[in-house]
Amino acid sequence: MDRAPIDDTRFGAVTVRQDGQDRIEVAGDVIPRAVLERSPAKDSPATEADPQIAIGTRDPALLTLRVDGREAELRPAKGGLSRRSYRVDVTYAGAVYRLVPDSVPSSRLTRDGTHIGDFSCDGDELVIAEWQEGAEVRPVDASIGYVLASAFGTGGQPMWMMIVDGVTDALP
Repeated sequence: MDRAPIDDTRFGAVTVRQDGQDRIEVAGDVIPRAVLERSPAKDSPATEADPQIAIGTRDPALLTLRVDGREAELRPAKGGLSRRSYRVDVTYAGAVYRLVPDSVPSSRLTRDGTHIGDFSCDGDELVIAEWQEGAEVRPVDASIGYVLASAFGTGGQPMWMMIVDGVTDALP
C-alpha cells in the first residue's frame, strides 16, 4: 500500500518511497527526483544493514545519491554523543547542504550555511518540512531535504540528556 503524498507548503505533493533499506526515492510535480541507494560492501556482499538507520548505513562508500539523474557527493558523519555528530553533508550543483539535528524531534537544513528549513522524520516515509520564512528555497533543496530526512531520520537528544540517561541506566 502506497502512502499518500505529503502536502508540502511550498512545493505541493511530494512522495517519499522506501524500498526496504536499499533505496529511498523522493519525487513530486515540481521538485526533481532524488534517489539514495545502498549497495553491499565490495569486499563483503553479506554486509548487514543497521536496523536503526532507514537506509541501513552511514558509510558513504556504500551510498549513492542522485538528484535529477546527477550524482551528488554525500558525506554522513559517523554519529556519536553529540547531535552534530549525526550531521549529513551533501554537495550538489555547486551548493553545500547540511542536515543536522537541532532539537529532540527535528533537524535543520542549511544550504551554503543559510538555514532554509526544518525537517522531522522517524526514518520512514512520513517527512514533515517547515520552510524558513523569507528564505529562498529551491525545488532541489526540497528533494535533498526530504531524501536525507527519510534516510537518516531527524532530531537527537542533547549530550547532557544522553549522559543523564547513561548514569541512570548504570544505577542499581
